[in-house]
Amino acid sequence: MVDVILPCLNEAAALPQVLSGLPAGYRAIVADNGSADGSADVARSHGARVVHIPVRGFGAAVHAGLEAATADVVCIVDADGSFDLRELPKVADPVTAGQADLVLGRRIPGTGAWPWHARQANRLLAWRLRRHIGVRLHDLGPMRAARRTALLELGLRDRRFGYPLEMVVAAARQGWRIHEVPVTYAPRAEGTRSKVTGTVSGTARAVRDMARVLAR
Repeated sequence: MVDVILPCLNEAAALPQVLSGLPAGYRAIVADNGSADGSADVARSHGARVVHIPVRGFGAAVHAGLEAATADVVCIVDADGSFDLRELPKVADPVTAGQADLVLGRRIPGTGAWPWHARQANRLLAWRLRRHIGVRLHDLGPMRAARRTALLELGLRDRRFGYPLEMVVAAARQGWRIHEVPVTYAPRAEGTRSKVTGTVSGTARAVRDMARVLAR
């Protein structure tokens, strides 16, 4: 069994589509970060376990979901419909097989799936990781997999948008085998908008959080 942590803030419109793609052997933990649109009820009605996280922040939601999980291997993926959960085995299987310690999905975007400002910010951060940390990544993909206990032992501190980057940096410094595999990246579910990539200001806020991680 693999636990799938889905950080969630007002994703009621996307959750039915997202959760319907959950593969056999995978169970969803929706880490609800204060949704006001009934996301938690929608998640439960589609068989997901819901964990409520009152403290706002992407990292706060993911980390609480990680603490609530019980499976040896966990996946983390956005709940906005931009990823097809049927592709989760592509990132989880190398970890389960002992071939990698952390696997990230390298996004292959469809038309309209990745705004230019978000793509450029991601490219810059990946370049800095390759140059300064020595991690051979091209995408800080939000679909990823690792062993739960090992992730908790990294002692991640960021609770905002710097959390995904801090995970990679901390794992690299611990000598983890970090791999990436291609995954499909589609436009968000209709009627929803990203809190990060949906606006230039949202992307800038995420980059600022991540820059603080690199500065440490």
